[in-house]
Amino acid sequence: MSKPLYREDPYARSAETTVTERLEGGLVCAASLFYPAGGGQPGDSGVLEWAGGSAEIVDTVKGADGGAVLVPAAGAALPPEGAVVVQRLDWARRYAHMRVHTALHLLSVVLPLPVTGGQIGAGKGRLDFDMPEAPGDKAALEAALADLVARDLPVSEDWISDAELAARPEMVKTMSVAPPSGQGRVRLMRIGDGADQVDLQPCGGTHVARTGEIGALRLGKIEKKGRQNRRVTLHLAD
Repeated sequence: MSKPLYREDPYARSAETTVTERLEGGLVCAASLFYPAGGGQPGDSGVLEWAGGSAEIVDTVKGADGGAVLVPAAGAALPPEGAVVVQRLDWARRYAHMRVHTALHLLSVVLPLPVTGGQIGAGKGRLDFDMPEAPGDKAALEAALADLVARDLPVSEDWISDAELAARPEMVKTMSVAPPSGQGRVRLMRIGDGADQVDLQPCGGTHVARTGEIGALRLGKIEKKGRQNRRVTLHLAD
């Protein structure tokens, strides 16, 4: 499995590594700066450079072992196995994903209901909630989100064992997707510290370091999706 550089330093924009395997649909590197699609977050894109060549990376997906597979543009020339390459991230797109992802965690704070699905984009995202009735005061929800952003709360990583998570099922907000287990531990994302902690939940995606980086937010449509489900869309305002 490729080393997850995207998790170790989500703000890194370029990194050198080695190609370990060429597959029919992509490349595997010893370490991946590119996040593989999962948990509602799209796979990263960018450019791969090596001596004498370069290739556009249009997507990143998970391989059979859960590691990252870089998907090149159709017809692109590829480096050989063992080649030293430099990964250059489409940083504007990734950073937008990070801002939206953290914003959706805040949305699950101001709407403390079970989550039945979600999707992250570069300018907006959405969560589906087990919510029979639509919220009555949309302006109040926007104000609560704005307050959490303005507090500039720290966003940090923690880990919990599979057994500890099984004993605390209330930490899992998603009904449709179970946190990855079987590795012995599960990654958690924490928003706030100590008495200021507002959220702690399993998550494998990339996030901003502080809620202030999210910037202004705007609630979009709140749509009925089935008898008990409501889809809430959230937009970055800038």
